[in-house]
Amino acid sequence: MFNPPHIGHLICAQEAVVRLGLDVVVLMPVGEAPHREIAADPGAEARLTMCEHATSADGRLAVSRVEVDRPGRSYTADTLRELSERRADDELVLILGGDEVASLRSWHEPEAVLALATVAAVEREGRRRGEILEAVAGLPGAEAIEFFDMPRVDVSSSLVRGRVAAGLPIRYLVPEEVANFIGAESLYGASTPVVAR
Repeated sequence: MFNPPHIGHLICAQEAVVRLGLDVVVLMPVGEAPHREIAADPGAEARLTMCEHATSADGRLAVSRVEVDRPGRSYTADTLRELSERRADDELVLILGGDEVASLRSWHEPEAVLALATVAAVEREGRRRGEILEAVAGLPGAEAIEFFDMPRVDVSSSLVRGRVAAGLPIRYLVPEEVANFIGAESLYGASTPVVAR
């Protein structure tokens, strides 16, 4: 969702590049979320802009408008189909938190997701590899799920939004450009022009 993108997202992307041998990790903000309302949503364009600010200094990271530009709900299977058509020579790797992988059965066309991309899972607190694999056991393609580690960082988008709304600093939790954008646009209840200070 990247609402907003924070250092945990960037550390995860970096570790995916290194540990999975990827050429690039593309952040893809959701256009219209299919399963839930997005809390304090500033809109898809603002989330996309924050992702662009977050990734601008790292050539290993990029941002895609695919889901933002597609009308209607954003389903991962549809996105992977579109990417497969656009970039037929690329091998797609879908990077997800362990909690998201464990919930794959509830997704729209989970079998298609597993067929169209290699799913790479990073374990999160409370969701360990065995539990994740047990949750998806029997789904065609689930046996090919890859796992990778990343340093534990206790930062979430909801934490950042809550701190902004409470008037607390978010410096070091998000890239400075993202913090400045949040402040300048008064996102998430920000009342100061620059919340990075």
